[in-house]
Amino acid sequence: MRLFIAIDIDKENKDALRALQKQLQSKLDIKKSDVKWVNPDNVHLTLKFLGEVKDTNIAEICNIVELVATRHESFDLDVESVGYFGARSAKVLWVGISNGSKNLHRLQKELERQLASAGWPEDSREFNGHLTLCRIRSSKAGIKLAEITENYKDFKLGTISADSISVYQSQLTPSGPVYTLLGNYKLQ
Repeated sequence: MRLFIAIDIDKENKDALRALQKQLQSKLDIKKSDVKWVNPDNVHLTLKFLGEVKDTNIAEICNIVELVATRHESFDLDVESVGYFGARSAKVLWVGISNGSKNLHRLQKELERQLASAGWPEDSREFNGHLTLCRIRSSKAGIKLAEITENYKDFKLGTISADSISVYQSQLTPSGPVYTLLGNYKLQ
């Protein structure tokens, strides 16, 4: 099964993401098929995507996540500033993390190290904590979205209380992903 490890987002921030998405959609003249907006109810802050995992390894992963959680205190994360991944044309539009990012990076790095010591490959890309707003399917729409982010550099969404880490199963369906919580581990 496909697994990922994440920090959950509260309803207030999901509602704020929904409002931001509607605002961005109203300002853009792009085809609906050019952009896949993430359902705010599914938004989370991914710490590690593991991909396909054997059922027999799930308990080990949950034990590692629980161990890491016991070594970190809860902290707040300020969510602000719309940005994107991609060059001139955006491929993914996101909202970034500011205050609290040092704590987030320490948590993610230890999680990465503990999983690597158990045989899970480390991610070659540098960790960039974010909440995904949408994935862009056309370069024309990507250019428009990249340009509009300039108007949202000072945008402030809200504050997330990072007080636990969750392990999720991700099942891909034609109507979008379905996430099943496998474990939730409180930070100290």
